[in-house]
Amino acid sequence: MSINVLATTAQALVAPGKGLLAMDESTGTCNARFAAQGLPKTVEVRRAYRELLVTTPGLGEGISGAILFDETIRQRTGAGVSFVETLQQAGIIPGIKVDLGAHELAGFPGEQVTDGLDGLRPRLAEYAALGARFAKWRAVLTIGPDRPSRAGIAANAHALARYAALCQAAGLVPIVEPEVLLTGPHSLARCAAVTEEVLHEVFAQLRMQGVALEGMLLKPSMVLAGTDCPKQPTTAQVADATVACLLRTVPAAVPGVAFLSGGQSPEDATRHLAAMHERFAGRLPWALTFSFGRALQQPALAIWAGQAANVAAAQQALLVRVRGNQLAVEVGSVAAASA
Repeated sequence: MSINVLATTAQALVAPGKGLLAMDESTGTCNARFAAQGLPKTVEVRRAYRELLVTTPGLGEGISGAILFDETIRQRTGAGVSFVETLQQAGIIPGIKVDLGAHELAGFPGEQVTDGLDGLRPRLAEYAALGARFAKWRAVLTIGPDRPSRAGIAANAHALARYAALCQAAGLVPIVEPEVLLTGPHSLARCAAVTEEVLHEVFAQLRMQGVALEGMLLKPSMVLAGTDCPKQPTTAQVADATVACLLRTVPAAVPGVAFLSGGQSPEDATRHLAAMHERFAGRLPWALTFSFGRALQQPALAIWAGQAANVAAAQQALLVRVRGNQLAVEVGSVAAASA
């Protein structure tokens, strides 16, 4: 596919005032969230919940793209309309998670590498035929004593780059997601150093594999102190450390950076995103936006509780979270215009 087409899609995904809805939970993850809410772990309940999400009135006003799971991209509403078509009618670009999950990296206890490259080419062709226009692959890196190792970083960066090259060959915009996990006692400075090393390696591998930067997006974690760190940074310190790291590592040709929430509370994720825009408005070469899952969905899931009578209230809760993040990214536009 022409790089111009890929670049146009990538730009549309980071359109001003919009972000992505990550509703690509695997069956196991979705079932675990249902179990925590006391919901049945069945295909039909998962379908009903996802229908609630994709049919939310006005969702397209703040959501540019929705990342789906293999099960989800094949599902339909109760009226028989495919979820893909439902999203398209709302002005939302459908996407698809294509990795097969992280597994132990041989020879490096405590580290993981993501599987899914085998057979990826035909899977991408099928997803494109189903209506997907972009894809996502998540790599997971843990901070600890002597972790992540150089081998762990290199293995995950190489897999991300091979995935991205295959996506572009199939006409799909790759979202490249190297997640540095929040768990642990590490400091903000330690997270910044690890994240910088990871992103340097990711972009070196992307270049080696011939990936067109104009036709991809980055989905990183924010730079944060570990959950067990006794000294937690301020919102401003997180914003400064995250943007400094990105400026050192992410080429200007990349259209946008769409952050994952990474286990933060919905409110913290939004506050950190808003602070980046407030402090760096008009000074960044790429768009900064959100690609949140739980940080958008969790209030809606709790309200829904599997009851049809609660659908409207749950959808309203989703819109409240979307609008909060819209306001966070619009802060930068307003500040830049008034500068």
